[in-house]
Order: sequence, then structure tokens, then C-alpha cells
Amino acid sequence: MNPIIVTRHFTDGEFGQLHYRIAGEASAKPAIVCLHMVSKSSRSFQHILPILGQDRLAIAIDYPGYGESSPPFSESQANIENYATAVWQVLIHLGITKVDFVGYHTGCMVSVCAAHQQPQWVNKVINIAAPIFLPSEVQTFCDMFAPIPLDEQGNRFRIMWERIIHHRGPGMTLEMCADSMAENLRAGDAYEWGHMAAFNHASQYIEDIKTLSHRLLVMNLDDDMREQSERVDRYLNNGLRKDYFQWAAGFLDAFPEDVAAELLSFFDA
Repeated sequence: MNPIIVTRHFTDGEFGQLHYRIAGEASAKPAIVCLHMVSKSSRSFQHILPILGQDRLAIAIDYPGYGESSPPFSESQANIENYATAVWQVLIHLGITKVDFVGYHTGCMVSVCAAHQQPQWVNKVINIAAPIFLPSEVQTFCDMFAPIPLDEQGNRFRIMWERIIHHRGPGMTLEMCADSMAENLRAGDAYEWGHMAAFNHASQYIEDIKTLSHRLLVMNLDDDMREQSERVDRYLNNGLRKDYFQWAAGFLDAFPEDVAAELLSFFDA
């Protein structure tokens, strides 16, 4: 069997061009659409897309302002609703009307929001984590992820690297850490807009989970969202939480075959 190749493409969006990666070919199965955390990009899924695309389309999309997608015109336009709208702009461009979503951290919010925007086109949803923030936590996280000013000492970059190393999971090599660092830098001074979008969306995500009619799997990793994810059970309308404490940050690069097997098992059940 010929290897599945990941190709990269652009289409027009509300703020300029939207960038996406695609693998596989259209089939009777829903396309799997992968949505990244911030401040990363569709590159997070580069190793898993060819595995997911063996018998269907697999797509990973950069939100406006991340990866190679054009940024919003202002920070107020960097919100979860606009990220979800951008996802549908790509899928409509491709003529795709049946999808399974995989959202990772911020992508959890984007995937569930997108499912509410076009419910008739969505089959199932996987959230890698469930960012259930308490009201008392939101300001703490906003302060933690406030943009770090540039200075000649390079404090922004030092702190970025220290955080990546701190959250480094099993199997995550230093080369993978360096790739993660590079993704942080692509958004320039707007690199934290997506985190603020997520924190502003915290209460709406809970409401969206509670009213989601689609089957939902929450994959709870041993990462910095473990505590928040363990709060999701009471809000699940048609889903379940499953723990994967053998995995943490970097798991998509380190264990793509094992992760793909879990995703496909849920989607194909």
C-alpha cells in the first residue's frame, strides 16, 4: 500500500487565508477534522494524519492567527466562535458535510462550538481534555498567560522554553520540544490571543457540553488540564470521560499509532 502523504493548502477566510493539512481520500466515512491547542497549529497532527487518513479524509486546520493562517484584524475578533466559523469555511470549501471532530485543549472548545454551529454535519466529537475552568481560576490563568513583553534578555523565550520542559510528557524528545517552541513564535506578539479567547469562553464551553447532542469522548491525559478535565462528568449529556494517564504533552508526536487507534475505535464503533 502506498504511504499516505500529508499535503498543505490554503483557502480564503474572513480575515485572509486559512491554512490546512489534509491526508487520505473522501470515503463513506466522515472526515476526521483535527483542531489544535494554542499557541500551536495543525502541525501538532502531522504524524497522526496519515494514519487517520488510511480509509477516509483527515484534516487539520490552523485557526486565524496561528500556523500559517492570516490573523484576525483585532484581538476582539480572536474568539472561539470565529475560530469555529473558520473551520467550517475550510470544510465548506472542500465540500465536506459529514465530520468527526478531534479537539485538543483550545480545540475542545472550538470543536464543540463548531458542532453547535452546524450540528447536522457532525457525527461524533473527541475532546483531548475538557477545559472546565472554575470562575475563580479564570483570572489566574489570564494572568499566567498574559503576553510576556520582548526584551533584550529574551525573557519571553526563556519562559516559553521552561514551560515546555516543565510540561514535557513521556516520549517527548528535545527535538519535539524545539518544534513546540517554534510553533509558539509563529503568531508574533498575538501569540496569546487564543488563550484569552479560551478563558473568555470558559462558561460557554460548559453550556455547550451540557447541550451537545453528539456522542462525545473526553480523553483525560496526565497533563496540565487533568484537574479541569476530571470535572466534566456532571456536564456530559451524551458522552464519557476516559483516562489516559500514560500520555501527556507531546503524545501526538511520540505515540501517533497508539493514539490513532483510540480515536478510530471511538469513531468507528
